[in-house]
Amino acid sequence: MELDKYVIGVDYGTDSVRAIIVNAANGKEMASSVHYYQRWQKAMFCDAPNNVFRQHPLDYLEGLEITIKDAINKAGGKAIADNVRGISVDTTGSTPIAVDEKGTPLALKPEFENNPNAMFILWKDHTAIKEAAEINEHATKFDVNYLKYVGGIYSSEWFWAKLLHIIRVDEKVRKATYSWVEHCDWIPFVLTGGNDASQIKRSRCAAGHKALWAEEFGGLPPDEFFSTLDPLLAGFASRLFRDTYTSDIAAGTIGAEWAAKLGLPADVKIGVGAFDAHMGAVGGQIEPYYLSKVMGTSTCDILVAPNAEMKDKLVAGICGQVDGSVIPGMAGLEAGQSAFGDTYAWFKNVLSWPINNLLTKSKVIDEGTAEALKNEIFEEIIPELSRQAAMLPIEETNELAIDWFNGRRTPDADQSLKGAVIGLNLGTDAPRFFRAIAEATCFGAKSIVERMIDEGVPVKGLIGIGGVAKKSSFIMQMMADIIGMPIKIHQHVHTCALGAAMFASVVAELHNNVEEAMAAMGGGFDVVYEPNPELSAVYAKRYEQYKGLGEFITFRTRQLEKSVNA
Repeated sequence: MELDKYVIGVDYGTDSVRAIIVNAANGKEMASSVHYYQRWQKAMFCDAPNNVFRQHPLDYLEGLEITIKDAINKAGGKAIADNVRGISVDTTGSTPIAVDEKGTPLALKPEFENNPNAMFILWKDHTAIKEAAEINEHATKFDVNYLKYVGGIYSSEWFWAKLLHIIRVDEKVRKATYSWVEHCDWIPFVLTGGNDASQIKRSRCAAGHKALWAEEFGGLPPDEFFSTLDPLLAGFASRLFRDTYTSDIAAGTIGAEWAAKLGLPADVKIGVGAFDAHMGAVGGQIEPYYLSKVMGTSTCDILVAPNAEMKDKLVAGICGQVDGSVIPGMAGLEAGQSAFGDTYAWFKNVLSWPINNLLTKSKVIDEGTAEALKNEIFEEIIPELSRQAAMLPIEETNELAIDWFNGRRTPDADQSLKGAVIGLNLGTDAPRFFRAIAEATCFGAKSIVERMIDEGVPVKGLIGIGGVAKKSSFIMQMMADIIGMPIKIHQHVHTCALGAAMFASVVAELHNNVEEAMAAMGGGFDVVYEPNPELSAVYAKRYEQYKGLGEFITFRTRQLEKSVNA
């Protein structure tokens, strides 16, 4: 491989997009840039109490241009840009959108520009709980188990549930829709100058884990499956896709418009996209049977295993297992927690209520001082809570929480479930409360490991990547103690973007395969958290309490549903 050839990895997260420029020879990061979605920052097109989370495609397009141009400028300008050979993209998912025949999102048309139903339905949007339940019930009517490769349970966070919900509730969107496209498929389509929705190269990762695609089915389930679920879906699958592509395949070459816009050569290769955690696992140098945990607003947990060793093994209650969704030639298994960092952010917002609502009205300090004080306190809340919580004794009688603040993703997806905290008393202060919810997120992580092992898939250790993994030694040490396994934290800050850059290097033929790219471009790990064996007994008892409380919450949720529906 020639030296000094560069690739760009673009990582779309929940709140922001980041781009990094990497030397494909050695993985050295030349520059990075982060852009926070402007409309999302203002909570436009969202209704959190009703689980509505939508993002405007302009946020994505603006962020793509801003971050890549900024990173190129920081790295050295034209001298770097002229030697860029590939770009690959990862996104959150399932985050689909309705498009017309040209592949243009409806929200980019004047008549739909302020319609949330015409926008990207973010992964955390749970408005399709009813539709997911219908899909699960409907699937039992068929001799073929079309849910077998998605853990046996379809989720409201996924492609078909969201699609069905939107076309049911919005006739105008339904009539204007030609197809639906995942975010990770749309960005490469845009970069290559695509103008025909039928020509979009669909990601194996997205299609297999969220849209029921399987080689065994010859693609998607047959039209009968969808048309008998709801006549509105009749013929819809034929306008989607049959073939899928792993992310070591090129989606095409950069289009003239975006080459000019970004100042890049006309021969830059654009890779097929994938979800953030899947490319992040590659950036984090995943190994077979190590569970890679991308820990941000939620967690997405990835494990890879040789296809020959998986054979006919199917893991129940996870978010799917798909050949080639992470590393071509291996089965990629996905699990996760619907709220992780979001849980800590929720508690931070609860504690910050008086600061947000009263401080700026103070008659004691001026507005500028109030704003500066508010920002200072915001930055310190979680770090100080972590320091104080770390000093608390670990006892069986401590406050206990369930981490389903945004539903349960794995094991056994159920977005109708809610979080809970018990054992509160007049001595429960903020550090004790925080410790309970942090502990709950770690118990949730343990339940994923336990499910894998129970289903015959060994877990040799954990790899931590993402914001929480890098920032919170308190939570990482607690997780190692609770799961009873070491957690090694990857050294790279933007690990998902690095994974995308690794795929870009393969697409650009700078490396022969993903494994070679990982070996050349991965920087290793900078810290390992070892479990404390002295805490194993008390945490084992606490974990049993956690499972018991979870069973009770599930039981009460079902009772309430029956009461409401009676």
